[in-house]
Amino acid sequence: MALMTLRLEALTPNLWPAIQDLLESGTDCRRCWCMYWRVGRAYCNRPPKTNREEFLQIVQKGPPPGLLAFEGGTAVGWCQVSPRDSLPYLDRTSFLKRVDDLPVWCISCFYVRKGYRKQGVASVLTREALKIARNAGVPALEAYPVDRELTNSSTWTGFASTFLKLGFECVARRRPPRPIMRYTFPRRTR
Repeated sequence: MALMTLRLEALTPNLWPAIQDLLESGTDCRRCWCMYWRVGRAYCNRPPKTNREEFLQIVQKGPPPGLLAFEGGTAVGWCQVSPRDSLPYLDRTSFLKRVDDLPVWCISCFYVRKGYRKQGVASVLTREALKIARNAGVPALEAYPVDRELTNSSTWTGFASTFLKLGFECVARRRPPRPIMRYTFPRRTR
């Protein structure tokens, strides 16, 4: 697949069928619907339909909670990018608690359709998330990936090496394989 053909779009209500098709193509995503960092483990105790309906309400209310990557007319990748404040369970997770009071946005999860993995889709989504956060005027964008050098665990949060290549820095590492990575935007002068 030539990544230059990827089209990126913010998830708005008119793209609901595309995100629904993408997330229902993966077994874990059918249950979560990007609700984990919003409600914690409670997402497991709720019917998947409840998570889906609650996520639909978030999409309908706006602003867009993330980005979709399309190859032709098919959604092949998803990246949740939003203000950290919209994901309260991050602060209830000891190793992901805030490192300071900076009002950051964050990339909290990815999903890439089978057949499109290991082809740079997450990197393309991350670059676009950086543009969106910069344009929103936030001071920094965080991510909570897995460090592949320290664990073979699978991840929905991305890999530290990807974020390092894109200019993110490790700002905390309370659990060795789970760094908090941050891209700090240069201060704008008036």
